[in-house]
Amino acid sequence: MDAELEQIIDGIGPRLRTLRRDRGLTLEALAATTGMSVSTLSRLESGKRRPTLDLLIPLARTHRVALDQLVAAPATGDPRVHLKPLHKGHGSVLVPLTQYPGRVQVFKQVLAPRETVLVTHDGYEWLYVLAGELRLILGEQDCTLHPGEVAEFDTREPHWFGPANTSAVEILHLFGPRGDQAVVRAKPSASDSDRATETTPPSTTS
Repeated sequence: MDAELEQIIDGIGPRLRTLRRDRGLTLEALAATTGMSVSTLSRLESGKRRPTLDLLIPLARTHRVALDQLVAAPATGDPRVHLKPLHKGHGSVLVPLTQYPGRVQVFKQVLAPRETVLVTHDGYEWLYVLAGELRLILGEQDCTLHPGEVAEFDTREPHWFGPANTSAVEILHLFGPRGDQAVVRAKPSASDSDRATETTPPSTTS
């Protein structure tokens, strides 16, 4: 085994331990989720067991990260941008998908359970649930969104969003300047082919 490959493999265990602790999970809780034994997980984290795909794939799925984030493989000349997740503490992860200040910003987020504190600020937000359940409090409204559901709102209204239960939720989060609103464009029906349909969605869809 060459030195570079050995260094990559040696780094997987500490990375798994850090990721688990960032998520606020015990070995027992992770074992219950992945179906692995506590002993196997402990040996993986300590480097006493060689990581294999059949072990790493369930862990990547549970932590909702790409497999290459666990392995930290070297760049291969791929021209695509390799996004770097930002760990926000308490198990939450933020991945910026755009880098255009002053325009609509797009993020992929994994939100761990957190304190419910309503906030207000200028702007407009769209939330799309990828996995898990998202609780959204918007003024007097309190609703739960499931995968595939969307909410949009003016952020000057008191709001908070996070997991609806004890499990993390994964979302796409778009934030734009106040006044920006999403416009849905649908293909015209056969009976109305001479013009496009253009509608603005309601504040929340659930």
